[in-house]
Amino acid sequence: MPFGPASQLGVARFDETAPVELLPGRSNDEAESIIQAVYRQVLGNAYVMESERAAIPESKFKSGELSVREFVRAVAKSELYRTRFFDTCARYRYTELAFRHLLGRAPYDLEEMRAHSTTLDNKGFESDIDSYIDSAEYQDTFGEDTVPFLRGYKTEACTSMVQFTHFFELVRGSSSSSLKSNLAGKKPRLNSLVISKTPTSVKSPSAGGALFQEPALGSRTRHGAGASADGKIYRIEVTSIRSNAVNRVSKFRRSNKVYMVPFNQLSETYQRIHRQGGVIANVTPVN
Repeated sequence: MPFGPASQLGVARFDETAPVELLPGRSNDEAESIIQAVYRQVLGNAYVMESERAAIPESKFKSGELSVREFVRAVAKSELYRTRFFDTCARYRYTELAFRHLLGRAPYDLEEMRAHSTTLDNKGFESDIDSYIDSAEYQDTFGEDTVPFLRGYKTEACTSMVQFTHFFELVRGSSSSSLKSNLAGKKPRLNSLVISKTPTSVKSPSAGGALFQEPALGSRTRHGAGASADGKIYRIEVTSIRSNAVNRVSKFRRSNKVYMVPFNQLSETYQRIHRQGGVIANVTPVN
């Protein structure tokens, strides 16, 4: 079961959609729907042009020469996947995405990420892809005939709540692609969080969390005038702040900011944020 209302967590679409599975005697239309589901999952919901499709593996899959798992392997090893997610991304960002695309979850811990980094160093990209698809976890979860699906939003026995929250750093709504759902772009999102085993707040996409980028200033100490006088400093994460420069060229509001505010300035800051059209994504006390 998902934690909380799926619509508020931004996972309603894939929570309410049954896994796509290859059944005996499937029609050509059903085979095509499986192919599209594989592209959508493995390529992070990115648009795939006709010229970019894996024509030969598609043909072999339709003729029954490849299982769903082997077609997933072919797409993940394709030049399209490699250029989008391996060659142009930082190593740990690629690893985060491979976990999302091939196992449907965020990495559990730093050791798991290091293991894949070692595979990349010693055996290369294709062997690393094999390490996901040939794993017991993949086989037990998806088998030969089920398209991998996003599952990290589900709470399971013997798994960490830290890993559960990290899933939402990788996925903010099923309509967003792997490289466009967060302003961090191709930079790692979980590297420091995995190292320190730090959980993150789960922001509703309707509150602007889908586009919020965790800022470089992630300090957990007090800052600014009045920090000691009022006892507590609050960290306010804000999205959709209007910018004069942005408004002149676009109707969309994309800016996001972080404010470190003493308690006695909270009300004034809230009012200013709302006047600017901002959406408060999260408010947390700083220790």
